Amino acid sequence: MLTDEQLARIMPRLPKTKRDLYLPRLNAAMREFGITTPARRAAFLAQLAHESAELRYMEELASGAAYEGRRDLGNTHPGDGRRFKGRGPIQLTGRANYERYGRRLGVDLVGEPHRAAHPDVAFRVAACYWHDHGLNALADAGRFAEITRRINGGQNGAASRLRYFTRAKSVLTASA
Repeated sequence: MLTDEQLARIMPRLPKTKRDLYLPRLNAAMREFGITTPARRAAFLAQLAHESAELRYMEELASGAAYEGRRDLGNTHPGDGRRFKGRGPIQLTGRANYERYGRRLGVDLVGEPHRAAHPDVAFRVAACYWHDHGLNALADAGRFAEITRRINGGQNGAASRLRYFTRAKSVLTASA
């Protein structure tokens, strides 16, 4: 189980009030989806730290207009780009992903897309996405760059992600 002290050391810019709110939900989601070893937790936390600026932004700052008409994301209806912009610590994006993870978790994310940013749902979405994309096995194998590719589609922010990963490994290994 991740402690408050560990989370604070991995994500030092995350305020204590948010750590208090997020930590139980983060731990529950990691347990639910088998993100339970130091290697898995370090990789998961590193990716979330990068994607959400240390869990400080649960909704993409951009409007989402850039995703309008992106059929590869399932954005086939007018307004889908803005409606299904990146949310949650993994920045879930696109109607198709909102449909899939809403269905998987029993939450109406298409009808209420803002729920993907709510802590009760957001960490479960991130952990379910992680699980569904086989990222536990990649973490076990030490294939961090491939994890980044499966989350981001490329290596955007690779240096930042790697810094978080190195820090998280150090914090979690020291506590193991």
